[in-house]
Amino acid sequence: MSDPEKLEPCKATIRAYQVGFGDCFLLTFEYPEDENNSVQERHVLIDFGSTGMPAGVVAAEQMMSVANNIKDRCNGKLQIVVATHRHKDHISGFATKKDESGTGDIIKALQPDIVIQPWTEDPLLKDAKLIERAVKPSASQPLQMKQAFYVSSLTKMNALASTIATEIEHLGSKSFMPALSPELKEQIEFLSEDNSLPNQSAVVNLASMGKNHYVNFGYKLDVSQMLPGVTIHVLGPPNLHQHAKIRTQKSKDENEFWMLYGAAGDFWKLQAASGDLCSSLTGGSGRLFPDADVFQDFLPSHNRWFVRQLRSLRGEQLLGLVRILDRAMNNTSVILLFEFGGKKLLFPGDAQIENWEYALNDPAAVELLKDVCVYKVGHHGSRNATPKSLWGQFTRKQKEETGQKDNENEPEKTVRLKTINSTMKGKHGHIENNTEVPRTTLVDELTTQSDYKTTEEAAKANELYIDVEII
Repeated sequence: MSDPEKLEPCKATIRAYQVGFGDCFLLTFEYPEDENNSVQERHVLIDFGSTGMPAGVVAAEQMMSVANNIKDRCNGKLQIVVATHRHKDHISGFATKKDESGTGDIIKALQPDIVIQPWTEDPLLKDAKLIERAVKPSASQPLQMKQAFYVSSLTKMNALASTIATEIEHLGSKSFMPALSPELKEQIEFLSEDNSLPNQSAVVNLASMGKNHYVNFGYKLDVSQMLPGVTIHVLGPPNLHQHAKIRTQKSKDENEFWMLYGAAGDFWKLQAASGDLCSSLTGGSGRLFPDADVFQDFLPSHNRWFVRQLRSLRGEQLLGLVRILDRAMNNTSVILLFEFGGKKLLFPGDAQIENWEYALNDPAAVELLKDVCVYKVGHHGSRNATPKSLWGQFTRKQKEETGQKDNENEPEKTVRLKTINSTMKGKHGHIENNTEVPRTTLVDELTTQSDYKTTEEAAKANELYIDVEII
Protein backbone atom coordinates (compact mmCIF):
# COMPACT_ATOMS: atom_id res chain seq x y z
CA MET A 1 0.00 0.00 0.00
CA SER A 2 1.09 3.60 -0.56
CA ASP A 3 2.56 5.91 2.05
CA PRO A 4 -0.07 6.17 4.87
CA GLU A 5 0.71 9.84 5.34
CA LYS A 6 -0.54 10.60 1.82
CA LEU A 7 -3.57 8.31 1.85
CA GLU A 8 -7.10 9.48 2.46
CA PRO A 9 -10.39 7.58 2.24
CA CYS A 10 -12.40 8.29 -0.88
CA LYS A 11 -15.56 6.77 0.57
CA ALA A 12 -17.01 5.37 3.78
CA THR A 13 -19.88 2.97 4.40
CA ILE A 14 -21.78 2.44 7.62
CA ARG A 15 -23.36 -0.99 7.91
CA ALA A 16 -26.06 -0.92 10.59
CA TYR A 17 -26.91 -4.47 11.62
CA GLN A 18 -30.41 -5.51 12.56
CA VAL A 19 -29.86 -6.63 16.16
CA GLY A 20 -33.33 -5.71 17.43
CA PHE A 21 -32.94 -3.52 20.49
CA GLY A 22 -29.20 -2.96 20.45
CA ASP A 23 -26.33 -1.42 18.53
CA CYS A 24 -23.91 -2.90 16.01
CA PHE A 25 -22.24 -0.75 13.35
CA LEU A 26 -19.43 -1.64 10.97
CA LEU A 27 -17.70 1.47 9.64
CA THR A 28 -15.67 0.77 6.50
CA PHE A 29 -13.22 3.26 4.98
CA GLU A 30 -12.42 2.68 1.31
CA TYR A 31 -9.14 3.92 -0.16
CA PRO A 32 -8.12 4.49 -3.80
CA GLU A 33 -6.89 1.52 -5.82
CA ASP A 34 -3.24 0.59 -5.29
CA GLU A 35 -0.67 -0.31 -7.95
CA ASN A 36 -2.39 -3.69 -8.36
CA ASN A 37 -5.76 -2.07 -9.04
CA SER A 38 -6.98 -3.43 -5.72
CA VAL A 39 -9.29 -1.36 -3.49
CA GLN A 40 -8.02 -1.13 0.07
CA GLU A 41 -10.42 -1.08 3.01
CA ARG A 42 -10.10 -0.56 6.76
CA HIS A 43 -12.81 -1.45 9.27
CA VAL A 44 -14.09 -0.23 12.63
CA LEU A 45 -16.69 -2.20 14.61
CA ILE A 46 -18.72 -0.02 16.97
CA ASP A 47 -20.65 -2.07 19.57
CA PHE A 48 -22.21 -5.50 19.15
CA GLY A 49 -25.12 -6.31 21.45
CA SER A 50 -28.84 -6.90 21.80
CA THR A 51 -31.52 -7.31 24.46
CA GLY A 52 -34.36 -8.38 22.21
CA MET A 53 -35.27 -9.30 18.64
CA PRO A 54 -38.43 -8.78 16.58
CA ALA A 55 -41.04 -11.53 16.64
CA GLY A 56 -39.95 -14.58 14.68
CA VAL A 57 -36.22 -13.80 14.87
CA VAL A 58 -34.12 -16.22 16.95
CA ALA A 59 -31.63 -14.09 18.85
CA ALA A 60 -28.74 -16.58 18.91
CA GLU A 61 -29.03 -17.28 15.18
CA GLN A 62 -29.30 -13.58 14.28
CA MET A 63 -26.26 -12.64 16.35
CA MET A 64 -24.22 -15.46 14.81
CA SER A 65 -25.26 -14.33 11.31
CA VAL A 66 -24.12 -10.80 12.18
CA ALA A 67 -20.75 -12.04 13.50
CA ASN A 68 -20.12 -14.10 10.37
CA ASN A 69 -21.13 -11.22 8.11
CA ILE A 70 -18.67 -8.94 9.92
CA LYS A 71 -15.98 -11.57 9.42
CA ASP A 72 -16.72 -11.86 5.70
CA ARG A 73 -17.08 -8.13 5.12
CA CYS A 74 -13.74 -7.45 6.84
CA ASN A 75 -12.01 -10.25 4.96
CA GLY A 76 -10.78 -11.63 8.28
CA LYS A 77 -9.29 -8.42 9.73
CA LEU A 78 -10.60 -5.59 11.92
CA GLN A 79 -8.57 -2.48 12.66
CA ILE A 80 -10.55 -1.11 15.61
CA VAL A 81 -13.25 -2.31 17.99
CA VAL A 82 -15.24 0.23 20.01
CA ALA A 83 -17.33 -0.79 23.01
CA THR A 84 -19.06 2.43 23.98
CA HIS A 85 -20.17 1.13 27.41
CA ARG A 86 -20.97 -2.14 29.13
CA HIS A 87 -24.75 -2.32 28.70
CA LYS A 88 -25.87 -5.71 27.41
CA ASP A 89 -27.48 -4.18 24.31
CA HIS A 90 -24.05 -2.88 23.30
CA ILE A 91 -21.60 -5.66 24.22
CA SER A 92 -23.43 -9.01 24.57
CA GLY A 93 -22.21 -10.01 21.10
CA PHE A 94 -18.62 -9.94 22.37
CA ALA A 95 -19.36 -12.83 24.75
CA THR A 96 -17.29 -15.99 24.29
CA LYS A 97 -17.80 -19.72 24.92
CA LYS A 98 -15.48 -22.32 26.38
CA ASP A 99 -15.35 -24.19 23.08
CA GLU A 100 -14.57 -20.88 21.27
CA SER A 101 -17.79 -21.04 19.25
CA GLY A 102 -19.31 -17.81 20.53
CA THR A 103 -19.93 -14.66 18.52
CA GLY A 104 -17.25 -12.95 20.59
CA ASP A 105 -14.75 -15.62 19.57
CA ILE A 106 -15.40 -14.77 15.92
CA ILE A 107 -14.75 -11.08 16.56
CA LYS A 108 -11.58 -11.79 18.57
CA ALA A 109 -10.24 -13.92 15.69
CA LEU A 110 -10.37 -10.80 13.50
CA GLN A 111 -7.40 -9.55 15.57
CA PRO A 112 -8.32 -5.89 16.03
CA ASP A 113 -5.30 -3.67 16.52
CA ILE A 114 -6.91 -1.59 19.25
CA VAL A 115 -10.01 -1.66 21.45
CA ILE A 116 -11.57 1.62 22.60
CA GLN A 117 -13.56 1.66 25.84
CA PRO A 118 -14.57 4.30 28.41
CA TRP A 119 -12.18 5.15 31.24
CA THR A 120 -14.53 3.37 33.66
CA GLU A 121 -13.37 0.02 32.22
CA ASP A 122 -9.70 0.63 33.05
CA PRO A 123 -8.54 -2.40 35.10
CA LEU A 124 -6.17 -0.17 37.09
CA LEU A 125 -9.25 1.44 38.68
CA LYS A 126 -10.49 -1.96 39.85
CA ASP A 127 -7.47 -2.70 42.02
CA ALA A 128 -8.75 -3.88 45.41
CA LYS A 129 -6.10 -2.02 47.43
CA LEU A 130 -6.84 1.24 45.63
CA ILE A 131 -10.58 0.87 46.25
CA GLU A 132 -9.97 0.02 49.90
CA ARG A 133 -8.01 3.25 50.38
CA ALA A 134 -10.79 5.27 48.72
CA VAL A 135 -13.28 4.64 51.53
CA LYS A 136 -15.43 7.57 50.46
CA PRO A 137 -14.97 10.53 48.10
CA SER A 138 -13.28 13.67 49.35
CA ALA A 139 -11.85 16.76 47.69
CA SER A 140 -8.34 15.94 48.90
CA GLN A 141 -8.15 12.49 47.30
CA PRO A 142 -6.13 11.93 44.11
CA LEU A 143 -8.23 11.68 40.93
CA GLN A 144 -7.36 8.00 40.45
CA MET A 145 -8.66 7.15 43.92
CA LYS A 146 -11.93 9.03 43.35
CA GLN A 147 -12.45 7.29 40.03
CA ALA A 148 -11.68 3.89 41.54
CA PHE A 149 -14.38 4.47 44.16
CA TYR A 150 -16.85 5.49 41.45
CA VAL A 151 -16.10 2.41 39.33
CA SER A 152 -16.44 0.19 42.42
CA SER A 153 -19.88 1.64 43.10
CA LEU A 154 -20.99 1.06 39.50
CA THR A 155 -20.02 -2.59 39.95
CA LYS A 156 -22.06 -2.77 43.15
CA MET A 157 -25.01 -1.30 41.30
CA ASN A 158 -24.61 -3.89 38.55
CA ALA A 159 -24.92 -6.56 41.24
CA LEU A 160 -27.94 -4.74 42.66
CA ALA A 161 -29.59 -4.90 39.22
CA SER A 162 -29.27 -8.69 39.29
CA THR A 163 -30.97 -8.94 42.69
CA ILE A 164 -33.75 -6.60 41.54
CA ALA A 165 -34.49 -8.92 38.64
CA THR A 166 -34.98 -11.77 41.12
CA GLU A 167 -37.21 -9.69 43.39
CA ILE A 168 -39.40 -8.63 40.47
CA GLU A 169 -40.03 -12.29 39.64
CA HIS A 170 -41.46 -12.66 43.15
CA LEU A 171 -43.48 -9.43 43.14
CA GLY A 172 -45.02 -10.28 39.79
CA SER A 173 -45.64 -13.95 40.52
CA LYS A 174 -49.06 -15.14 39.35
CA SER A 175 -49.15 -17.69 42.16
CA PHE A 176 -49.42 -15.04 44.87
CA MET A 177 -51.44 -11.89 44.27
CA PRO A 178 -49.59 -10.06 41.48
CA ALA A 179 -49.74 -6.36 42.25
CA LEU A 180 -47.34 -4.89 39.71
CA SER A 181 -48.81 -3.63 36.48
CA PRO A 182 -47.46 -5.44 33.39
CA GLU A 183 -45.94 -2.16 32.15
CA LEU A 184 -44.07 -1.52 35.42
CA LYS A 185 -42.85 -5.11 35.65
CA GLU A 186 -41.65 -4.99 32.01
CA GLN A 187 -39.70 -1.76 32.50
CA ILE A 188 -37.93 -3.01 35.62
CA GLU A 189 -37.12 -6.38 34.03
CA PHE A 190 -35.61 -4.72 30.96
CA LEU A 191 -33.50 -2.20 32.86
CA SER A 192 -32.29 -4.69 35.48
CA GLU A 193 -31.34 -7.23 32.79
CA ASP A 194 -29.47 -4.64 30.72
CA ASN A 195 -27.53 -3.42 33.77
CA SER A 196 -26.73 -6.73 35.49
CA LEU A 197 -23.47 -8.68 35.31
CA PRO A 198 -24.01 -11.50 32.74
CA ASN A 199 -21.83 -9.46 30.35
CA GLN A 200 -18.68 -10.58 32.20
CA SER A 201 -17.29 -12.83 29.46
CA ALA A 202 -17.77 -9.99 26.96
CA VAL A 203 -15.96 -7.60 29.31
CA VAL A 204 -13.03 -10.02 29.67
CA ASN A 205 -12.91 -10.63 25.92
CA LEU A 206 -12.82 -6.92 25.11
CA ALA A 207 -9.96 -6.40 27.55
CA SER A 208 -7.85 -9.05 25.82
CA MET A 209 -8.53 -8.88 22.09
CA GLY A 210 -6.31 -5.88 21.27
CA LYS A 211 -4.38 -2.97 22.72
CA ASN A 212 -6.88 -1.20 24.96
CA HIS A 213 -7.42 2.54 25.12
CA TYR A 214 -9.61 3.63 28.06
CA VAL A 215 -10.69 7.06 26.93
CA ASN A 216 -12.21 10.25 28.25
CA PHE A 217 -12.94 13.64 26.68
CA GLY A 218 -9.89 14.93 24.82
CA TYR A 219 -8.01 11.62 24.82
CA LYS A 220 -5.52 11.57 21.93
CA LEU A 221 -5.83 8.61 19.58
CA ASP A 222 -3.23 8.21 16.85
CA VAL A 223 -4.84 5.99 14.18
CA SER A 224 -2.72 7.22 11.26
CA GLN A 225 -1.28 3.75 10.59
CA MET A 226 -4.57 1.87 10.99
CA LEU A 227 -6.84 4.45 9.35
CA PRO A 228 -4.76 6.73 7.13
CA GLY A 229 -6.35 10.12 6.60
CA VAL A 230 -8.82 9.65 9.46
CA THR A 231 -8.85 11.62 12.71
CA ILE A 232 -10.81 10.40 15.73
CA HIS A 233 -11.93 13.02 18.24
CA VAL A 234 -12.98 11.72 21.69
CA LEU A 235 -15.80 13.95 22.95
CA GLY A 236 -16.87 11.84 25.93
CA PRO A 237 -17.22 10.68 28.55
CA PRO A 238 -15.62 13.25 30.82
CA ASN A 239 -13.67 11.89 33.76
CA LEU A 240 -14.58 13.01 37.27
CA HIS A 241 -12.04 15.84 37.26
CA GLN A 242 -13.42 17.24 34.01
CA HIS A 243 -17.05 16.86 35.04
CA ALA A 244 -16.43 18.62 38.37
CA LYS A 245 -15.33 21.75 36.48
CA ILE A 246 -18.77 22.39 35.03
CA ARG A 247 -20.79 22.87 38.23
CA THR A 248 -23.99 23.38 36.28
CA GLN A 249 -26.00 20.65 38.02
CA LYS A 250 -27.70 21.01 41.38
CA SER A 251 -25.69 19.63 44.29
CA LYS A 252 -28.48 17.17 45.14
CA ASP A 253 -29.17 16.04 41.58
CA GLU A 254 -29.51 12.26 41.68
CA ASN A 255 -27.49 12.01 38.46
CA GLU A 256 -24.50 13.89 39.84
CA PHE A 257 -21.53 11.55 40.05
CA TRP A 258 -20.72 11.92 43.75
CA MET A 259 -24.29 11.55 44.98
CA LEU A 260 -24.82 8.53 42.76
CA TYR A 261 -21.91 6.42 43.85
CA GLY A 262 -22.30 7.49 47.46
CA ALA A 263 -25.86 6.19 47.39
CA ALA A 264 -24.71 2.94 45.78
CA GLY A 265 -22.28 2.23 48.58
CA ASP A 266 -24.79 3.16 51.31
CA PHE A 267 -27.41 0.76 49.90
CA TRP A 268 -25.43 -2.30 50.93
CA LYS A 269 -24.70 -0.84 54.37
CA LEU A 270 -28.43 -0.36 54.94
CA GLN A 271 -29.17 -3.93 53.92
CA ALA A 272 -26.53 -5.26 56.30
CA ALA A 273 -27.76 -3.02 59.12
CA SER A 274 -31.34 -4.25 58.64
CA GLY A 275 -30.21 -7.86 58.86
CA ASP A 276 -28.11 -7.22 61.97
CA LEU A 277 -31.01 -5.47 63.70
CA CYS A 278 -33.44 -8.29 63.03
CA SER A 279 -30.91 -10.87 64.18
CA SER A 280 -30.18 -9.05 67.43
CA LEU A 281 -33.89 -8.64 68.27
CA THR A 282 -34.77 -12.26 67.54
CA GLY A 283 -31.76 -13.99 69.01
CA GLY A 284 -30.70 -15.18 65.58
CA SER A 285 -34.04 -16.86 64.74
CA GLY A 286 -34.71 -14.46 61.87
CA ARG A 287 -38.36 -13.78 62.86
CA LEU A 288 -39.17 -10.56 64.68
CA PHE A 289 -42.58 -11.88 65.88
CA PRO A 290 -42.13 -15.67 66.13
CA ASP A 291 -45.61 -16.33 67.62
CA ALA A 292 -47.56 -14.46 64.97
CA ASP A 293 -49.74 -16.31 62.46
CA VAL A 294 -48.16 -16.88 59.06
CA PHE A 295 -50.25 -16.97 55.88
CA GLN A 296 -48.38 -18.70 53.07
CA ASP A 297 -51.00 -19.53 50.44
CA PHE A 298 -53.55 -16.76 50.95
CA LEU A 299 -54.05 -13.42 52.70
CA PRO A 300 -56.89 -12.39 55.00
CA SER A 301 -59.25 -10.11 53.10
CA HIS A 302 -58.61 -7.16 55.41
CA ASN A 303 -54.86 -7.29 54.59
CA ARG A 304 -54.99 -7.68 50.82
CA TRP A 305 -55.31 -4.00 49.90
CA PHE A 306 -52.43 -3.08 52.22
CA VAL A 307 -50.12 -5.79 50.82
CA ARG A 308 -51.03 -4.85 47.26
CA GLN A 309 -50.16 -1.21 47.96
CA LEU A 310 -46.83 -2.18 49.55
CA ARG A 311 -45.92 -4.28 46.54
CA SER A 312 -46.81 -1.54 44.12
CA LEU A 313 -44.77 0.98 46.14
CA ARG A 314 -41.81 -1.41 46.20
CA GLY A 315 -42.05 -1.79 42.44
CA GLU A 316 -41.88 1.99 41.97
CA GLN A 317 -38.84 2.14 44.29
CA LEU A 318 -37.06 -0.60 42.32
CA LEU A 319 -37.83 1.15 39.03
CA GLY A 320 -36.29 4.33 40.44
CA LEU A 321 -33.13 2.46 41.40
CA VAL A 322 -32.60 0.79 38.03
CA ARG A 323 -33.33 4.05 36.21
CA ILE A 324 -30.59 5.79 38.18
CA LEU A 325 -28.18 2.97 37.30
CA ASP A 326 -29.25 3.01 33.65
CA ARG A 327 -28.52 6.73 33.39
CA ALA A 328 -25.21 6.31 35.19
CA MET A 329 -24.05 3.60 32.79
CA ASN A 330 -25.26 5.52 29.73
CA ASN A 331 -23.27 8.51 30.88
CA THR A 332 -20.06 6.49 30.83
CA SER A 333 -20.60 6.01 27.09
CA VAL A 334 -17.78 6.82 24.67
CA ILE A 335 -18.54 9.61 22.17
CA LEU A 336 -16.44 9.48 18.99
CA LEU A 337 -16.29 11.86 16.05
CA PHE A 338 -14.59 10.44 12.93
CA GLU A 339 -13.25 13.06 10.52
CA PHE A 340 -11.91 12.49 7.00
CA GLY A 341 -11.90 14.49 3.77
CA GLY A 342 -14.08 17.23 5.22
CA LYS A 343 -16.69 14.75 6.46
CA LYS A 344 -17.61 14.07 10.08
CA LEU A 345 -19.36 10.99 11.48
CA LEU A 346 -20.66 11.13 15.06
CA PHE A 347 -21.11 7.97 17.15
CA PRO A 348 -22.25 8.79 20.72
CA GLY A 349 -23.35 5.35 21.94
CA ASP A 350 -26.02 5.94 24.60
CA ALA A 351 -24.57 9.19 25.96
CA GLN A 352 -27.17 11.34 27.69
CA ILE A 353 -27.18 14.99 28.68
CA GLU A 354 -24.91 14.59 31.75
CA ASN A 355 -22.24 13.10 29.45
CA TRP A 356 -22.81 15.61 26.63
CA GLU A 357 -22.78 18.53 29.03
CA TYR A 358 -19.01 18.76 29.16
CA ALA A 359 -18.46 18.66 25.38
CA LEU A 360 -21.23 21.19 24.78
CA ASN A 361 -19.49 23.62 27.13
CA ASP A 362 -16.20 23.31 25.23
CA PRO A 363 -15.93 25.85 22.35
CA ALA A 364 -13.61 23.65 20.27
CA ALA A 365 -15.94 20.65 20.58
CA VAL A 366 -18.96 22.75 19.66
CA GLU A 367 -17.15 23.99 16.56
CA LEU A 368 -16.34 20.39 15.57
CA LEU A 369 -19.98 19.35 15.92
CA LYS A 370 -21.45 22.06 13.72
CA ASP A 371 -20.90 20.42 10.33
CA VAL A 372 -21.43 16.76 11.28
CA CYS A 373 -22.77 15.00 8.21
CA VAL A 374 -23.71 11.64 9.80
CA TYR A 375 -25.22 11.25 13.27
CA LYS A 376 -25.76 7.84 14.87
CA VAL A 377 -28.86 8.56 16.93
CA GLY A 378 -28.09 8.23 20.64
CA HIS A 379 -29.67 5.56 22.86
CA HIS A 380 -31.88 4.05 20.16
CA GLY A 381 -33.87 7.27 19.83
CA SER A 382 -34.68 8.01 23.48
CA ARG A 383 -35.70 11.49 24.59
CA ASN A 384 -32.60 11.94 26.81
CA ALA A 385 -29.83 11.15 24.34
CA THR A 386 -30.33 13.76 21.61
CA PRO A 387 -30.40 16.95 23.68
CA LYS A 388 -31.77 20.04 21.97
CA SER A 389 -28.46 21.73 22.78
CA LEU A 390 -26.73 19.07 20.64
CA TRP A 391 -29.32 18.94 17.86
CA GLY A 392 -29.16 22.69 17.62
CA GLN A 393 -25.44 22.57 16.74
CA PHE A 394 -25.96 20.64 13.49
CA THR A 395 -25.93 23.08 10.57
CA ARG A 396 -26.62 20.46 7.89
CA LYS A 397 -30.28 19.99 8.86
CA GLN A 398 -32.71 20.77 6.04
CA LYS A 399 -36.42 20.36 5.42
CA GLU A 400 -36.76 17.92 2.56
CA GLU A 401 -40.18 18.88 1.27
CA THR A 402 -39.30 22.53 0.64
CA GLY A 403 -35.52 22.45 0.50
CA GLN A 404 -35.66 25.07 3.26
CA LYS A 405 -32.52 25.39 5.35
CA ASP A 406 -32.77 25.04 9.14
CA ASN A 407 -29.94 27.54 9.58
CA GLU A 408 -29.83 30.58 7.31
CA ASN A 409 -26.05 30.86 7.73
CA GLU A 410 -25.30 27.45 6.23
CA PRO A 411 -23.77 27.22 2.73
CA GLU A 412 -26.18 26.83 -0.19
CA LYS A 413 -24.69 23.51 -1.31
CA THR A 414 -24.55 21.84 2.10
CA VAL A 415 -25.04 18.08 1.98
CA ARG A 416 -28.10 17.16 4.02
CA LEU A 417 -27.50 15.54 7.41
CA LYS A 418 -27.80 11.73 7.49
CA THR A 419 -29.07 10.08 10.68
CA ILE A 420 -28.98 6.36 11.53
CA ASN A 421 -30.93 4.73 14.35
CA SER A 422 -30.58 1.15 15.61
CA THR A 423 -33.80 0.51 17.50
CA MET A 424 -36.96 -1.55 17.95
CA LYS A 425 -40.36 -0.30 19.06
CA GLY A 426 -42.06 -1.76 22.10
CA LYS A 427 -38.98 -2.90 23.98
CA HIS A 428 -38.26 0.05 26.24
CA GLY A 429 -40.54 2.71 27.73
CA HIS A 430 -44.20 3.54 27.10
CA ILE A 431 -45.95 6.25 25.11
CA GLU A 432 -48.39 6.88 27.99
CA ASN A 433 -45.67 8.43 30.16
CA ASN A 434 -43.55 9.86 27.30
CA THR A 435 -40.72 7.34 27.75
CA GLU A 436 -41.22 5.29 24.60
CA VAL A 437 -38.13 4.37 22.56
CA PRO A 438 -37.78 5.49 19.85
CA ARG A 439 -39.44 8.75 20.88
CA THR A 440 -42.12 9.69 18.34
CA THR A 441 -41.43 13.43 18.43
CA LEU A 442 -37.70 12.84 17.94
CA VAL A 443 -38.28 10.48 15.00
CA ASP A 444 -40.57 13.09 13.41
CA GLU A 445 -37.81 15.69 13.76
CA LEU A 446 -35.16 13.33 12.38
CA THR A 447 -37.37 12.40 9.44
CA THR A 448 -38.18 16.03 8.63
CA GLN A 449 -34.73 17.55 9.09
CA SER A 450 -32.42 14.75 7.88
CA ASP A 451 -32.10 11.65 5.73
CA TYR A 452 -33.26 9.24 8.42
CA LYS A 453 -32.45 5.53 8.30
CA THR A 454 -33.38 2.90 10.87
CA THR A 455 -32.67 -0.80 11.37
CA GLU A 456 -36.44 -1.25 11.62
CA GLU A 457 -36.37 -1.02 7.81
CA ALA A 458 -34.12 -4.08 7.71
CA ALA A 459 -36.39 -5.92 10.15
CA LYS A 460 -39.46 -5.30 7.98
CA ALA A 461 -37.60 -6.49 4.88
CA ASN A 462 -36.14 -9.49 6.75
CA GLU A 463 -32.65 -8.21 5.95
CA LEU A 464 -29.56 -8.52 8.14
CA TYR A 465 -28.44 -4.91 7.76
CA ILE A 466 -28.79 -1.58 5.99
CA ASP A 467 -25.86 0.23 4.35
CA VAL A 468 -25.40 4.00 4.34
CA GLU A 469 -22.71 5.38 2.00
CA ILE A 470 -20.76 8.57 2.63
CA ILE A 471 -19.01 9.86 -0.49
